Amino acid sequence: MLPLRVLLTGAAGQVGHAVLASVPPQVELTALTRAQLDISDEAAVDRAIGDYQPSLIINAAAYTAVDKAESEPAIALAINADGPRNLARAAEAIPDCRLVQLSTNYVFDGTAADAYRPTDATHPLSVYGRSKLEGERAVLGVLAERAAILRTAWVYGASGRNFLLTMLRLMKESAEVRVVNDQFGSPTSAASIAAAIWAIALLPKVRGVLHWTDCGRTTWYDFAIGIAAEARAAGILTTPVKVTPITTAEYPTAARRPANSVLDTRETVAQLGLSPPGWQSALRATVSSMK
Repeated sequence: MLPLRVLLTGAAGQVGHAVLASVPPQVELTALTRAQLDISDEAAVDRAIGDYQPSLIINAAAYTAVDKAESEPAIALAINADGPRNLARAAEAIPDCRLVQLSTNYVFDGTAADAYRPTDATHPLSVYGRSKLEGERAVLGVLAERAAILRTAWVYGASGRNFLLTMLRLMKESAEVRVVNDQFGSPTSAASIAAAIWAIALLPKVRGVLHWTDCGRTTWYDFAIGIAAEARAAGILTTPVKVTPITTAEYPTAARRPANSVLDTRETVAQLGLSPPGWQSALRATVSSMK
């Protein structure tokens, strides 16, 4: 049986790192960082994919500076919308080549009372959310029968830029951190997302829009409480820190965040035959790996 030839973009990011750390034995992987392949460069994408001839492309490359995107919409759109379109067009030229595109809960406005299903209406509040939604639409418009859009939320890992690492830095620098307590979501480890990506990779019939997060619903404040507890248990945090709950209004940002970021993962779990971990256990595993 021939190996599955996979091309990974965005290999230096937190999800890219996790994908690289969990490559199945039946996969032959080529991993490219943004320095090696700028997906907004159509000609470069055509060359890279034409040369490698992959059976599957995993796009983990993205512009993720949510607030900065408000003042850099053209850059966000180039990477998050034009980039996926370039990948989809290049994949279309290769028989049976599939594409897994990572997306986000920010395509929703957060006003729903319940968890968002993949079929729910989108309404992004920010430039970042709009750019990611445009990326989804571009991929499905070009490669609908061979593409999977994997939306996730509140992503963190042991590397990169994320809430976990920001909190650990602030908790070491200050005796108190103030954290928003009226936005709800599901913290999701990069390792968990990588597991879902590889499950999709090995199931050729999976396509369309899917939702994946770790289990459980919490707030940024309670997530921070969990981070402090796990960091103390792991010996990473050695001084006491007070975590104070605040409202979104007390922490103004350039980009509006959805108040409800909870995604309904039931359909994805059924399709993949894979269950996500609880967010607390995934957090513990991630923090423990940082000792």
